[in-house]
Amino acid sequence: MENQGKINARITGALFITATVAGVLAVVFFGSNLESPVDLAKISVNETQVMLGALFYFILAAACAGIAIPMYPILKQHNEGMALGAVGFRMIEGALYMVGVMCVLALVLLSQEFIDAVAPADPYFQTVGELLLAGQDLAQALVPGVFAFSLGALMYQFIFFQSKLIPRWLSVWGLIGSTLVFVSGLVTIFGGSTFSTISDLLNFPNFVGEMVLAVWLIVKGFNSSEE
Repeated sequence: MENQGKINARITGALFITATVAGVLAVVFFGSNLESPVDLAKISVNETQVMLGALFYFILAAACAGIAIPMYPILKQHNEGMALGAVGFRMIEGALYMVGVMCVLALVLLSQEFIDAVAPADPYFQTVGELLLAGQDLAQALVPGVFAFSLGALMYQFIFFQSKLIPRWLSVWGLIGSTLVFVSGLVTIFGGSTFSTISDLLNFPNFVGEMVLAVWLIVKGFNSSEE
């Protein structure tokens, strides 16, 4: 059981790092192409760049959906209901990210239609483009902020705190970071920008905490006396 716990911990840590790196690369490749008012001509010109961003967005979705799965056999020994909830919410997180991926791919297709159109000035293109961009923004805001990520993360961080599977200071950091991400999501949904300074500041503690947790799980694993 101890060896399996270490393997599960390392897989979890690797998925945390994969999700973070993929998320950063997605933002880098998307650049300013997905900003409102949507510029379909710009998206068409930078189609390869946007598609690479969508690819990393897909990797992010898959990694986020899988994070709680290798933790489940360990966490269920301490609180099966919350462990299952953590898996469910992180699966929902991955699904919401996939909605964002679909919106981005639809924007690329729309940009191609826009370039080929006889009447590109038709307001249809701008209206549909803004709706797709809003869908991508909303899916992204719901993921880290108000719904799936925060609830799922709070569940497994609470189990960590109760069970001492990881050091208490690290689980407290996780609880605080997840709560701040929840606040960031509320700010985004009620009029803020996903990539605003306020949002970045609220998300930063969780970003650092997850990377510390990832390294801890890969190097130290779960506390074997509590597995």
